[in-house]
Amino acid sequence: MTRSAAPPISAVPPAVQWEAMAENALLLRFGDTIDSSLNTCVHAATAHLRERLPTLEYVPAYASVLLRFDPAHWPALEERSPHQQLGDAVIAALADLSTAATASALIEIPVLYDGPDLTDVAALTGFSIEDVIVRHGAVEYRVAMLGFAPGFPYLLGLDPALAVPRRTDPRQRVPAGSVAIGGRQTGIYPTELPGGWQLIGRTPLQLFDVAADVPSLLAAGDRVRFRAIDRATFQQIAKARSA
Repeated sequence: MTRSAAPPISAVPPAVQWEAMAENALLLRFGDTIDSSLNTCVHAATAHLRERLPTLEYVPAYASVLLRFDPAHWPALEERSPHQQLGDAVIAALADLSTAATASALIEIPVLYDGPDLTDVAALTGFSIEDVIVRHGAVEYRVAMLGFAPGFPYLLGLDPALAVPRRTDPRQRVPAGSVAIGGRQTGIYPTELPGGWQLIGRTPLQLFDVAADVPSLLAAGDRVRFRAIDRATFQQIAKARSA
């Protein structure tokens, strides 16, 4: 795995709406679609708000951000609830996001493309196995969000020609590190999990370690590139990781 800094990405925010979620959370909605440009705006807004309202906890998703706050820091004033005060503060903080930028990490993920569904993906797309591998590794992805299980990254940016349906017979056990395609997205199973995505390869990297200071290898907003490796390199990286 390698990391490198990314150039800033400018984002123009769409109309933002907020709604109260429980007594200590606020949900910001930027839209209702799974879209790369919209998701880029979500992460730009999240980075922007973290600088201006650092006491909040931020959980970005495809087209929204959940903000958790301490009600004690936002006491009710007259007829204005903590949610109303925070909502106003957030909208005000986003007012100058038109030229805001966010820099994200670029993380390279080595992949041994030997997945049990690779042949099926090639058949479904009409490409050769070699073309599937090249196309999958030729683009840059963005971690739209983490979900389903701790550390599971939903990656946007898949070549549309590689979009394939999920399996009709989901597996009860998908090995940790499996790289997969599900619809118009790709992802990596961080631990052994049930799943129905098409498995095209595996990485020797550990995506999630509950004992680590930062358990998840990837964070929402990170950029990802896949690099094809051979079996010997896979074993070498796996051995070094477990040493």
